[in-house]
Amino acid sequence: MNWRELPPAGRPYAEVIGDPISHSKSPDIHGFWLERLGIDAAYRHAHVPAEDLEAYFDARRKDPEWRGCNATLPHKLAALRLADRRSAGAEAVGAANCIMPAGDGALLSDNSDVGGFLEPLGRDNLVGKRAAVIGAGGAARAVVYALANRGADRITVLNRTPAKARALVDELAPGRGDAAGIDAGLVPADLLVNASSLGMTGQAPLKLDLSPLLPGATVYDIVYAPLDTALLQDARARGLVTIDGLSMLIGQARSAFSMFFGREPAMTDDKLLRQRLTA
Repeated sequence: MNWRELPPAGRPYAEVIGDPISHSKSPDIHGFWLERLGIDAAYRHAHVPAEDLEAYFDARRKDPEWRGCNATLPHKLAALRLADRRSAGAEAVGAANCIMPAGDGALLSDNSDVGGFLEPLGRDNLVGKRAAVIGAGGAARAVVYALANRGADRITVLNRTPAKARALVDELAPGRGDAAGIDAGLVPADLLVNASSLGMTGQAPLKLDLSPLLPGATVYDIVYAPLDTALLQDARARGLVTIDGLSMLIGQARSAFSMFFGREPAMTDDKLLRQRLTA
C-alpha cells in the first residue's frame, strides 16, 4: 500500500515502512497480537521510497491516529536522523527501527533490533566467543552493538564495501573487531550472523564457505523471506546450530508493539504465532 493512502479515520494504526515492503510479515505478527489482546487498532504495510521518507514523517506527525512505525530497509539510518528525539539505545547503535509520536508534533526514534536479536540467544554466554557478521547497514549495527555489549571477544564484519565494515567495527567494537570484504571468506568463529539482505528473495545470493566455523557453531540468518535460506540449509547439513529470521523479527516486534499500543504480547503465544506465519 502506498504510504499516502490512509486507513479509515477514527481507528488507531501503526505500520511498517520500507522499499521494498510487500514481503514483510510484520502486519501478520502485530495483527495476531492485536487480535489476541482485543485491541481495536490496525497495523499495515506502507511503501515508502527513500526520496519520500521526510515527507512521510511530516504527514504522520499531523495524524492523531498514527501510533508509530517500524522502519526496515533502507530507512534505519535516515529514520534516526529525521526524528526529533532519540532513545539512548538508538543513539548508541546509530540506527532506528521504531519511530513514534513524542507529543507536540515531535517524533522519537528507538531501536528494538538489539533486544530482538538477542532474544533467541537467551542467556548464551558470548564472553570469549568469536563472531562473524555479514553486512554493515542498520541491522548489522544493532547486531555488532549487541555482540560487543554481550561480551564477544572478537567480532569480524564482512561487507561488500570493506571500508564500511571497518568504520562499523571502529565505532561499535573498537579494539575487538576486524573487517574485510565478503569475498575474503570466513574466519574461525563460534557464531555467524547474516545481517545483510543477501540471500533474501529478489536479492543476490549469499555464497559462503562455512568450513572455517568452529565445531558446534551457531549460524543465525536474519533474512525471513525465504525463511529457510540456503545459508541455514548449508549450516544444518554441517551439523551446526541454526536460528532463522523469524526469531529476531518476532523478538523486535514484541518491543515495538509495546511502544505503539501500550501492551506487551505474551511469549507463550509465540509457538502459535510461528505456526500461523509458516502455514
